[in-house]
Amino acid sequence: MMPSEQSEIAAAAPIAPAGIWATLREAIRGSRIDYTTAPVGRAVVMLAVPMVMEMAMESIFAVADVFWVAHLGAAAVATVGLTESMLTIIYTAAMGLSIGATALVARRVGEHDRDGAARAAGQSIVLGLIVAAAVAVLAAPRAATLLAVMGAPEDVIRTGRVFTRTMLGGNATIVMLFLINAVFRGSGDAAVAMRVLWFGNFLNIVLGPCFIFGLGPFPELGVTGAAVATNIGRGSAVIYQLTILARGRDRVHVRWRDLRFHLPTMRTVLRLSGSGTIQILIGTTSYIGLVRILSTFGAASLAGYTIGIRVIIFALLPAFGISNAAATMVGQNLGAGRPDRAERAVWTAALYNMILLGAVGVVFLITARLIAAAFTSDPNVQPYTISCLRIVSLGFLFYACGMVVTQAFNGAGDTWTPTLINLFVFWLFEIPLAWLLAVQAGMGPRGVFVALTIAYSALAVVSVALFRRGRWKAERV
Repeated sequence: MMPSEQSEIAAAAPIAPAGIWATLREAIRGSRIDYTTAPVGRAVVMLAVPMVMEMAMESIFAVADVFWVAHLGAAAVATVGLTESMLTIIYTAAMGLSIGATALVARRVGEHDRDGAARAAGQSIVLGLIVAAAVAVLAAPRAATLLAVMGAPEDVIRTGRVFTRTMLGGNATIVMLFLINAVFRGSGDAAVAMRVLWFGNFLNIVLGPCFIFGLGPFPELGVTGAAVATNIGRGSAVIYQLTILARGRDRVHVRWRDLRFHLPTMRTVLRLSGSGTIQILIGTTSYIGLVRILSTFGAASLAGYTIGIRVIIFALLPAFGISNAAATMVGQNLGAGRPDRAERAVWTAALYNMILLGAVGVVFLITARLIAAAFTSDPNVQPYTISCLRIVSLGFLFYACGMVVTQAFNGAGDTWTPTLINLFVFWLFEIPLAWLLAVQAGMGPRGVFVALTIAYSALAVVSVALFRRGRWKAERV
C-alpha cells in the first residue's frame, strides 16, 4: 500500500473510543490543527463540538430572556414578540452575510492566504456595519410607527416603544456578533466563536433581571431593561471579537488596511452574501404560508403548531452547529485543492447529524405528550402540539442530512444552489402540498405537519442528488 493511500485511510478513520473525551476537551479549549490534513472524523468533531455548544447557549439565552420579561405582563411579552418579528429581517441579513464571510474566509485559509483571509473578514465587517447603520437610521426613530403597523394596541406601543427603539438602534451588535463569529468559524477557530457567544449571553442573562427589576444599583427599566442588557451583553462580545481579530494571535489578523474598501473582495462578499440572504429569507418566510393555512382551522391548532415548532427549532439549533462545521471543512479543503476530502467531510458530518437528530426524534416520539403538557394545559391545544412534534420528527433523519449538504454548498461558495432548492422545496412544493393535504384531502392541521415532514425529506433527496454531481467542487470564490 502506498504512503498516500495509508494517509487517506487514516484521514477517514473514526475516532477511537479511548480518544473521544480527549478530543472533546481539546475541541472546547480550541486547537491549532490543520483542517485540511487532520483525520476527517476528528476534524469534524473539533469544529462541530464548539459550534453545537455555541448554538446551545443561544437557545438558553432565548428562553431566559423571555422568562424574565414574562414577569412584567402580557404587554411586555407582546412588545418583545413584535420586535423580534421585525428583527427577523436583521437576523436574516446577518445570517446571509455570515454565509458569505464563512465561505470566503474558509477558502482563503485553505489556500494559506492569510492576507486574503484578513481582507475578506475586513470587507465583510465593513458591509455589515453599512447594513446595520442603515437599519438604525431608518428604523429606530420610527419604532412606535412600526409597532402600530405590526398591529400593536396602544398600551403595547406606550410600554414598548423605547424597547423597540433600543433594539433597532443597537442592531449592529446583532449583525457584528453573527458576522465576526462566522469569520472565526470559517477560519477554523470555532472554540473562539463559542467563547465569544458564551461571554455575551452570560452578561445578557445576568444583566437582564438587574435592569428589568432594578436589582441593587441598577435602575428599574422594565421591558426596556431587557433591551439595554441585550445590547450591553452583545456589544461587549463584539468588543471581545474585535480585540481577538486585532491582536493577530489566531488564524485571522485584521488590520486597519483590511477595512479600507477593496472592490474585488467586496464584490465577492456581496455576491455570496446577497444570495445567502435570499436563501435564508425563502426558508424563514415559508413558515408564514404554513401559518396562514393553519389559521383557517382556529386558534387551538395555530397555538399547538406554534408551541410545537418552537420546540422543534430549539432542538434543531445544535444540528446547525454540525452543518456549519461541514461548511468550514468544505471551504478550507477546496482552498487546499482537496475536493475529495471535502466530500468525505460532508458525509461524515451528515452521519453525525443524523445520529444527533435521530436521537432527538425518538425523544419527541416518546415524550411528545409530556412536552406539550409542560407548555400548555389547554386540552384543545395539546393534541395539535403532540401531533406536530411526532409527525415532524419523523423527517429528522432526512433533514439532518439535508441540512449538512445545503451548508456544504454554501461553504463551497455555491450559494445559489441551496437558494433554488429552498425556493422549490419550501415555496413551490411544501406550501401547495400543505394546502392540498389540510384542505382538499380533509386532514386538517395534521396535513400541514405531514407536509413539513415530506418537505424535510424532499430537501435531503434533492440536495444529495445535486451534491453528488460534484459541480460545487469547481466553484471559484
